[in-house]
Amino acid sequence: MAVDYTVIVVYLAGMLAMGWWGMRRAKSKSEFLVAGRRLGPTMYSGTMAAIVLGGASTIGGVGLGYQYGLSGAWMVFTIGLGLLALSVFFSARIARLKVYTVSEMLDLRYGGRAGVISGVVMWAYTLMLAVTSTIAYATIFDVLFDMNRSVAIILGGSIVVAYSTLGGMWSITLTDMVQFVVKTIGVLLLLLPIAVVKAGGFSEMKAQLPTEYFDPLGIGGETIFTYVLIYTFGMLIGQDIWQRVFTARSDKTAKWGGTVAGTYCLAYALAGAVIGTAAKVLYPKLGSPDDAFATIVKDELPVGVRGLVLAAALAAVMSTSSGALIACATVANNDIWSRLRGAVRRTEVTKDVRKSHEAPDTPDALDPHDEVKGNRAFILLMGIAVIATAIALNNVVEALTVAYNLLVGGLLVPILGGLLWRRGTVQGALASVTVGGVAVIVLMATHGILANEPVYYGLLLSLGAYIAVSLMTRPTDAAVLAAWRERLAGRNPELASEPVPARQ
Repeated sequence: MAVDYTVIVVYLAGMLAMGWWGMRRAKSKSEFLVAGRRLGPTMYSGTMAAIVLGGASTIGGVGLGYQYGLSGAWMVFTIGLGLLALSVFFSARIARLKVYTVSEMLDLRYGGRAGVISGVVMWAYTLMLAVTSTIAYATIFDVLFDMNRSVAIILGGSIVVAYSTLGGMWSITLTDMVQFVVKTIGVLLLLLPIAVVKAGGFSEMKAQLPTEYFDPLGIGGETIFTYVLIYTFGMLIGQDIWQRVFTARSDKTAKWGGTVAGTYCLAYALAGAVIGTAAKVLYPKLGSPDDAFATIVKDELPVGVRGLVLAAALAAVMSTSSGALIACATVANNDIWSRLRGAVRRTEVTKDVRKSHEAPDTPDALDPHDEVKGNRAFILLMGIAVIATAIALNNVVEALTVAYNLLVGGLLVPILGGLLWRRGTVQGALASVTVGGVAVIVLMATHGILANEPVYYGLLLSLGAYIAVSLMTRPTDAAVLAAWRERLAGRNPELASEPVPARQ
């Protein structure tokens, strides 16, 4: 195991070094939170694939393959479908908005006042998403070092918090590119063929397992439908995903780079299911399906390769964790904390600007250094909160379900409604977020976290409230809609220092 340990330690040290590099580059709010909106197609595709394919997609995807066979690919497959839909239909418009958070988009579309409530819901989602990835560290570090669960979470979480706090999105982007490469080599090019060969090939796998293991719909139609609701639609509206769209240097990059990443996710989904199916042949009586990944890596791979594949698993977990962490901190700082103290501060800034006869500007223009320091402090605080929550919780699936139920039940309707329905109003958006979010929480408490009812009925109630209240209230002001259209067209950038993007 000495060689494997060396591979892992070198990999982790490299992550910290990239954090230091990112710190030297992130000198403004735009650089720190969205990598200066300058990523080209290659880096954009790699980082987008890295953020959506985390521990649940890797360890959980293999576990579903172990339990259901090839149809276990559906969870990750619906993630890929969601990313494709986002990239083809929405990403170009999202990239042209030049905002930092989903709540800022809602304020632009509806004329303000929607941001705080939506920010709280989005913060809860991103926090739980970061927690699920952090919990997954325990599984991997247990295989590596036979380490206590809490110590493993603190160790892995501290590394992610360190490089994310140092360099923000630049550090995360660079580490995600490395993680994407390691993940591709470790899972797709090494573990997949080795697992199939060790299981005797596809013919032997078919001979050893029940026929339903090779039924594309074996996991069940209701389960697939729920995956589509939670993960496909979740990909369309998550702050962690949108924040990556904001990093694209053009709307064309966002569209085609995201399409490549979505296609990669589909291949990754099938690979995880095949690996899990092979593990079922090799280890038919594992205590938990989620043990399949670690077991097949530990027992079947040669020295060195085992270390690389475990590094790939760490890469998957860390990419999602870091993306969710910076999203959580961005929402907490920009959508919640800044709004709570915003009224007094805006009044003071306005007075100072008038005294100095300067035009009002954005917080970046007022004091870029303070903006970076403030966001860095929030990443550190949210990182500590994530590690503490991960130690207190134990069930990855439940934590992930809570995150996506809140996201889809509370925010899907007002976000997509704002993009697609001109008649939607701020009152309708607020009613939708409140009714959908409360319904999801109540139904999870009464029916159980893993029940399908919370997201089904929460989404329906959210839609009903949005349509009814919007139709009963005055339409959004024409000036607000005109400004919204200008932003969607890319003709009104948020920052004076950011050039208007070329029309694609």
